[in-house]
Amino acid sequence: GGGGGGGGGGGGGGGGGGGGGGGGGGGGGGGGGGGGGGGAGASPGPGALNPFDRRLKRKQKNWAALQAEPAKCDYLREEVGGRIADRVFDITRTFPLALDVGSGRGYIAQHLTKETVEKLIQVDIAENALKNAVESEIPTVRVVADEEFLPFKENTFDLVVSSLSLHWVNDLPKAFKEIHQVLKPDGVFIGAMFGGDTLYELRCSLQLAELEREGGFSPHVSPFTAVADLGHLLSRAGFNTLTVDTDEIQVNYPGLFEVMEDLQGMGESNCSWNRKPLLHRETMLAAAAIYQEMYGNSDGSVPATFQIYYMIGWKYHESQAKPAQRGSATVSFGDLAKIEGLLKRGKK
Repeated sequence: GGGGGGGGGGGGGGGGGGGGGGGGGGGGGGGGGGGGGGGAGASPGPGALNPFDRRLKRKQKNWAALQAEPAKCDYLREEVGGRIADRVFDITRTFPLALDVGSGRGYIAQHLTKETVEKLIQVDIAENALKNAVESEIPTVRVVADEEFLPFKENTFDLVVSSLSLHWVNDLPKAFKEIHQVLKPDGVFIGAMFGGDTLYELRCSLQLAELEREGGFSPHVSPFTAVADLGHLLSRAGFNTLTVDTDEIQVNYPGLFEVMEDLQGMGESNCSWNRKPLLHRETMLAAAAIYQEMYGNSDGSVPATFQIYYMIGWKYHESQAKPAQRGSATVSFGDLAKIEGLLKRGKK
C-alpha cells in the first residue's frame, strides 16, 4: 500500500465491501472542450507496485456520476474542495492557468473565482464525472486522462490542485513527479488525500466480524499512505517550501450499510486487486452489530471518520526565499542568553 519511506504504491481510499458499484465505463469525450488523454484507466494487473485495479476504479466513478442524484453523496468532496480553495485564496496572486487533477464533478472549481484562477483544466479518469461536472464561473476545459499520465507539456501550469483522488493511484511518487513537471517555476501544488485513520471504525468492524464468522479476514478498506511519507515523497518529486497538515471530518450515519452505500455513491468502493468479491450476509449483519456496539452514538447513529492530509509544495524559482547559509548569523545563542540575563536584571 502506502509507499513506506517513499516507495511504491499509491495509498488508497475509501470504502468497503467487495469492490462496489459496477456499471459505468464506456464513452469518450471530455465535456466542455477536452480531449481524450494518456492511458485513462490503464491497469496492467496486480503486483506489489500495482495494488489498485484502475479499470474498476474508473467504472466505479463513472457509475457513481450517472446516479439520479450524484450530489447527495458529494458532501465530503465539496467540503474538502472548499478547504483547498481557501488555501488557494491564501496565496495573494492571480493564476492564469490552473490544473485540477482528479477533478471529479468539479468540487474545487465551484469554490474558486475567476479573479483568482483565469482558466482551468479539469482532468479525471471518469468521463461521466466530467460530463456531469458542476458549472463554475471560470472558463474550463475538461480532459479524460489518468492522474499518473498527465498529457501536458512541462512548465505549463501556474497552479495544480487535487482533492481526494491521488489515494487511488498505483504510483504516488510518479504522480507527484508528473505534477511537478507540468508546473511552471514558482508554481504551486495544493492537494488533499485520505489519511491512514480513514474509516477505521468500518475497517475494524468488518475484520472482527469476518474473524468471528469465517475464521479470517480480507481487506475491505484500501491501504493508505502514512503522513510521515508525504513530505519525503513531495521532496523527492522536486517540491520545496513544503507544508503538510492533517484534519478529520466525522460523519454520522444510521448504520454500517448506509456508510457503505454512500461510499459506493461517492465512487469510493474498494478497488484493490486482493479485495474479497463478496461478503456473506451473516458477516455483514455481524459487522453492523459490532460497529454499533463499539462505536455507536447515544442517538443510535454510528460515526465514520475521514482523515484528510493537506499538502502544499512549490516548484523552485530563483526569486523564492532561500535559507540563510550556515555560519552567516550575526547573533549567537550565547548573545541571546546574555540579553535574557539583562532583561531579567532589568525587571528586578
